[in-house]
Amino acid sequence: MRRLAWCLTVVAIILAAAPAQAQLFVASRSDPPFTVGPLMVRATVTEGPGPVPVVVGFSLQLAPNRSPADVAQDVFLLWPGEVVNAAPDRKADATLARYVTDQGFEITGEGHVKLVARNLGDAGTVEALPSGAPFVTFVQTGPLGLSGPATFVRIPWTPRLADRSWLMELTLDAAGLIKPVKVGWAERLVRGTHYRVAVGFHEVRDRPLFPMYFAHRDRVVRLADAPAELVVQFPQSDRLKIDDVYPPTAIRRLSETLETTEVVSLFLDRSDGITPQQLAVQFGYFSRTQTVLLVAAPLLIFVLGQAMGPLLGRGLLRVIDVVSARVQLGGWRVGGRDRQQGVILPRETLERLVPGKTTREEVLRLCGTEVERQDQLSGRTTLIYRGRRLVPEAHRVFGWLSTVRRWDVERHEVRIELDGDLVRDVQAEVRRYRLGAEEAR
Repeated sequence: MRRLAWCLTVVAIILAAAPAQAQLFVASRSDPPFTVGPLMVRATVTEGPGPVPVVVGFSLQLAPNRSPADVAQDVFLLWPGEVVNAAPDRKADATLARYVTDQGFEITGEGHVKLVARNLGDAGTVEALPSGAPFVTFVQTGPLGLSGPATFVRIPWTPRLADRSWLMELTLDAAGLIKPVKVGWAERLVRGTHYRVAVGFHEVRDRPLFPMYFAHRDRVVRLADAPAELVVQFPQSDRLKIDDVYPPTAIRRLSETLETTEVVSLFLDRSDGITPQQLAVQFGYFSRTQTVLLVAAPLLIFVLGQAMGPLLGRGLLRVIDVVSARVQLGGWRVGGRDRQQGVILPRETLERLVPGKTTREEVLRLCGTEVERQDQLSGRTTLIYRGRRLVPEAHRVFGWLSTVRRWDVERHEVRIELDGDLVRDVQAEVRRYRLGAEEAR
């Protein structure tokens, strides 16, 4: 039963939303008598998806009536990602590697990262720990496959950790912190490649973070009642475009100490316990060429639109006329489908017009009101009906598609002369001739 519960827990963790990069402090012994604070996790993001320099600045606050000698112990940082070795010539920590292996993980990398102590009273005083902070990068294998990497950093004990006048700074280059955002090629051409960076705290849902956290859950170091902040710095802000910031409560501002640097920050809420808190930014850097294109492209489109619009319009109408004259779509008819313009009166209608009997009203009712009228001084009126019929000589290609070789034209003209209100004379004329396909309109 216990094994089933463990499996269900792991599956739930894996199926959860993809987590952001985060940290978790772990003490060497259970129920640590200290908390972390102040804390600042500062990532400096430049162009490209390479490793991101991250500085974790922190200090330990001791419980009342405790001295540094009483609580002396190493502190560990659990980082869900790969870390670049800052001292490849230094020997790895075999004890730390063996400890991680005993937990059931496989080691993929070892090394050291930079660790210094900065005097808050004198900003120029920095003490570097010669040994730095050793780390081990590990993965988890099993029925669920190979997990992503995580890193376990050992921070050696020093009295500076618990000295309020000093701040420890752990510097590491985090790989995989920046992820590209998928966009179309046209948007990439104009706007460039955009990325998403996320930093957080107390995020343990990913493999292999959760098993490591589960094994050390009684050693987790909580946040102190002191400022704790996640910060992402963007140098070269004159070419920076930030699309989105999460959560909306994050603060955006220009750096007060660094030139042309934009800062996005989020204060951590210690009342949330170990609830995951994250800061995510979607951003991109413009090249100088793209900056020029963003200004020049709308101007060029406007100028070309004013100059080429009429030409393109006339050219498009010409293409439509040519295609409609040469190609027909629809149900096939032998001889093609006629085109008719104006008014073409059939013979049966003309035979019903009787001079001396048919009135003007009857003519308009039989022939229609789409008529040309000519009035003479003598009082006589002539009603003229004109129409044109185009008869194609079509060749069926397949299905509903057919092509037109040429057009036969019939021009009809009927002149109805009225004397007063009665028909006096009716004259009808039909002219026939042939056109090429490109001449039909």
